[in-house]
Amino acid sequence: MNRVYVCSCFGVTEKQVKEHADAGACTPRQIASACKAGTDCGSCVRRIQAILGRGNCPRRELLDQGMPALASTPEDLSEAA
Repeated sequence: MNRVYVCSCFGVTEKQVKEHADAGACTPRQIASACKAGTDCGSCVRRIQAILGRGNCPRRELLDQGMPALASTPEDLSEAA
């Protein structure tokens, strides 16, 4: 199997970044929190941004509305009500 590394500092693959994105990580900072990618030399941050793109993301939608993105998602807000 061919592995495409996004972050060579920590050995993080494109597949791993996509898995973290599928699990809810919407920003390079959230990817970094999940797997350290982008926290050493930083050369992979643009590639991470490209992988994340501007797809549907509940946390990004909160940011666009001026709400704190890391505090909760729309689902969390509805459960708290």
